[in-house]
Amino acid sequence: MYENISIEDAKNLQLELAKQLRFKPVKNISTIAGADISFNKNSTTMYTVIVILSYPEMKVQAYALDTFETAFPYQPGYLGFKEVPALLKVWELISNKPDLVVLDGNGILHPRRMGVASHFGILANQPTIGCAKSILYGENHIPERTKYSYSTIESKGDLLGFALRTKDNCAPVYVSAGHLTTQEQALEVMKKCIGNYRIPEPTRRAHEIVNDFRIGKLKAGYHHIDQPLTLF
Repeated sequence: MYENISIEDAKNLQLELAKQLRFKPVKNISTIAGADISFNKNSTTMYTVIVILSYPEMKVQAYALDTFETAFPYQPGYLGFKEVPALLKVWELISNKPDLVVLDGNGILHPRRMGVASHFGILANQPTIGCAKSILYGENHIPERTKYSYSTIESKGDLLGFALRTKDNCAPVYVSAGHLTTQEQALEVMKKCIGNYRIPEPTRRAHEIVNDFRIGKLKAGYHHIDQPLTLF
């Protein structure tokens, strides 16, 4: 999909895609998904998962797994060009789409407002949130050190996202709207996804499942869980 695109062309495409961004609250959220990708060092094979959980109970209902080959390099600010094609392949395996998808990366908390969550959200026409483990861009105001504390992240007066504390005295995660949701809703949803770990449950569970897939414990395809698994 993007194998032969240059960084300059990728930058221009991000600017064009950003014109399609729309922000509105998602109504009646009952399912939420976490998406993540894993790979072996120096390999072109990407292992991808989208796991669907009940919201706000955070019980795993189903997950979809597949692999994808890519030669696009990991380049800061251009994660979508490497990961979105793999995510779209897995997305096609899911017949009953979740109401909202959380991706391990940024939404509009990005120099061109086009992190992986925004990129995927536009191409999938899906409400998305970015929840990153490190800050890529923006002026970061450190939140208080207590769980659920947050501070805004801005650039030139524009609200790009939030630094959210998920545990006392623990490094925050970085939350931003991706597409078809709002900054305020992204923050409130992610607060409700916090469990006992630094990483909120949708992407934490996605990370666990995709690593099991990468080492051969799970098989590709769509897997429905008849008895949902309680995460806490």
